[in-house]
Amino acid sequence: MTDIFERMKAGEIISLDDPEFHHVSEIVNRTLALIPALNNSTDTALVRQRLSDITVAPIDESVTVFAPFYTNFGRFIRMGKGVFINHACSFLDMGGITLEEDVLIGPKANLITENHPLDPADRRSLICKPILIKRKAWIGAGATILPGVTVGENAVVAAGAVVSKDVPDNTVVGGVPAKVIRQI
Repeated sequence: MTDIFERMKAGEIISLDDPEFHHVSEIVNRTLALIPALNNSTDTALVRQRLSDITVAPIDESVTVFAPFYTNFGRFIRMGKGVFINHACSFLDMGGITLEEDVLIGPKANLITENHPLDPADRRSLICKPILIKRKAWIGAGATILPGVTVGENAVVAAGAVVSKDVPDNTVVGGVPAKVIRQI
């Protein structure tokens, strides 16, 4: 049997009473303890260092993250060079969030990799699917990217959009649910 983290990233249904769920809870509790220090940081270098502590991976000095920043897990966030994340973004990353180089994330954007089954008997379980934001994509203010979505290279997600399907390269999407508005 693969470990719980591999099963989460593979999109399996994970019950909260899974015998390995305590491993997830340990990381969540560690992350929740580290977030206040990140959000009280007084400069971007300190934010970057504290976010590196949460992700347990180095974050390049070309990355800028404005606090506050929220995550419930943190270990599955990966950022390329030149990423910019504006104020008050939330990343729920148990399914994995990858931001390639030069990605821009507007204020109050939400990247959500976690969902729950529709069946009420299983609803307190988790289903996780990764989010990939490709090079030079721009996620507008207040946009929400849902589990399993890939936002293509150079694509723009308009402010307030809710993205439930992949966004092609070089397109602008907007609305609820997001639809292609135009080509770039």
